[in-house]
Amino acid sequence: MANTHNGKLFIETVGCQMNMLDSELVVGALRKQGYSLTDDPSDADTILFNTCSVREHAEHKIYSALGRLKYSKQARPNQVIGVLGCMAQKDQTLVFQRAPHVDLVVGTGQLAEVPQLIEAARSRRERALAVSLDRKEAGRAAVSDSFQSYDPLREPAMRPSPHQAFVRIVIGCDKFCTYCVVPMTRGPEQSRPPRDILQEVKVLADQGVKEVTLLGQTVNSYKHTQDGKLFRLSDLLEHIHGVEGILRLKFVTNFPKDMTDDLLQAVRDLPKCAQYLHVPAQSGCNEMLKRMKRGYTVEDYREMFGRIRSTLPHAAVSSDFIVGFCGETAEAHQKSLNLISECRFKNSFIFKYSPRPGTKAFELYADDVPEDVKKQRNNEMLLLQNQISAEDNAGFIGDEVEVLVEGFSKVQLKKSDLGPVSGPSQLTGRTSCDRIVVFDGNPRLAGSLASIEVDDVTPTTLIGHIVTREVQHGSSVLLPILA
Repeated sequence: MANTHNGKLFIETVGCQMNMLDSELVVGALRKQGYSLTDDPSDADTILFNTCSVREHAEHKIYSALGRLKYSKQARPNQVIGVLGCMAQKDQTLVFQRAPHVDLVVGTGQLAEVPQLIEAARSRRERALAVSLDRKEAGRAAVSDSFQSYDPLREPAMRPSPHQAFVRIVIGCDKFCTYCVVPMTRGPEQSRPPRDILQEVKVLADQGVKEVTLLGQTVNSYKHTQDGKLFRLSDLLEHIHGVEGILRLKFVTNFPKDMTDDLLQAVRDLPKCAQYLHVPAQSGCNEMLKRMKRGYTVEDYREMFGRIRSTLPHAAVSSDFIVGFCGETAEAHQKSLNLISECRFKNSFIFKYSPRPGTKAFELYADDVPEDVKKQRNNEMLLLQNQISAEDNAGFIGDEVEVLVEGFSKVQLKKSDLGPVSGPSQLTGRTSCDRIVVFDGNPRLAGSLASIEVDDVTPTTLIGHIVTREVQHGSSVLLPILA
């Protein structure tokens, strides 16, 4: 019989959607053992931090949070503090050196062991380090085995909304971009079997999930042979498309060189596939792309973008850019701005480069762009992208868009924190091309598709009102749905 525990669990997650999913799986396993969630660390006897190593800022945030818990165990001697995820895999025993009060350091490949490690730490008061093999320590098969995922225990309370869920289809990464720690912190690229993914999507549909986002560091690199058939991402999308109850399928993050025509055609031909692709460019300068070891040129990216536009003319494309990478000149930065102007991305996630120990860029190149220059380039790129987003969003004014309703908007949630709110509720959702829409409506609409007429926009949001069609004597009239 499994251990049961009636203690309280606090978990803080930083980083990407993959980390959010990891936290959901860990919490699912702990809830099964009787833990209850709390959002107050001072009320918890188990405190977990699921960490990110992609940027220095994310690591500083976790070490600061750990510092604030230095004397926490004096009030709760039974408390267990754990560091999970990418920073745990990268820093390993360094975490114990910097925060001696930490009990557990658990890498991305060992998250299935968290429940038993917590109980062992609580009963024996011994530190535990559980991490995967270094990629240089053993052969690919042995390293891959040490990063294995595990059967997911899904936990609805940890999702972005009750109607949206993530499903991991690719573990790890083999791209080895010079700035990136992910191949070390998440191990070799491995694609999960289609039958396991299909089963997981069915479980989620039974739990009321309407939108599934397939996750992978490079999600469109997916390849798995099952029963003699090779499944690529396009085949996988077709494989899970028929699951009853699922209204929308998304997938992130895409790698430019793996954006094949069969995938674009699948997005075009499968009605549940969102008309949205996130394809990081990282730079618009070939010299920078070569230094980053991205494996493509600006010309390659343009060619790919042209194929997206010809196959999916109405799809939204978003991107990532790094500013201030080693050796980036003003001219190189301008080339990135030119690419943004040319492609007119729906939005771009813009990051200032920060050197990551363990990466090739850290070993090979000086971090030679001053911080104030990075900041200025970051702001300049953000300004350009916001201008493009605002102009393109304005094109939706007067249009009717279909929205998957997610629930209350952030504004509504803030209002309700202050006390009871009267009148209509402000809801939020996203279009098939991943644009955020806010509108007034009945909260019961959450998890359904609604038609919204767009009245106004900001650079990040469409603002509108609900319309619904009701057939009367053969004619169609528009009726508003009131809260």
